Amino acid sequence: MPRQIFQLKMSLAGVRPPVWRRVLVPAGYTLDRLHRVVQHAMGWRDCHLHSFEIDAVQYGEPDPDGELALHDELDVRLDAVLGKGSRFSYTYDFGDWWEHDLVVEDALTADPEERYPVCLDGERACPPEGIGGPSGYRALLLALDDQGGPADVADPAHALLLDWAGSTFDPSRFDVDRAGTLLRRFC
Repeated sequence: MPRQIFQLKMSLAGVRPPVWRRVLVPAGYTLDRLHRVVQHAMGWRDCHLHSFEIDAVQYGEPDPDGELALHDELDVRLDAVLGKGSRFSYTYDFGDWWEHDLVVEDALTADPEERYPVCLDGERACPPEGIGGPSGYRALLLALDDQGGPADVADPAHALLLDWAGSTFDPSRFDVDRAGTLLRRFC
């Protein structure tokens, strides 16, 4: 029987302009492998905790302290809990609370000549780690817009945000080929 592939669209919630990715992943992947796909496709560095919510059930890494009531993501295959049209969420970094809306746009038959996962498309750079969630990211975008203004009227907090993001951060940039390379190498 040919392998089934899910076409997923993942969008970062609460962020404008939109930051999103479209990927192809084997339906037989477990949620922990999907976590790695989200990390590399979006551009995160996997420095924080995460969880999935599917049909009001929370999944994630086992919590050794037992404080988080999460089902083990290693035990759950995508095709066991998802199908075409399924919507679910992925939250990354419980401090910044980056919520991702995911939808299974299609279920396809695997191309035997293709190596999965694949990043098909996307828009805009992922916000920098630790920037302060959607509100911190909005402040960063304002700081980037403010860069052209006179130095004496610029908000001093903007300089801190710009320093945190780094001089090479460009919010409009997304490299689909780089995302695809990272997916093939690490997922």
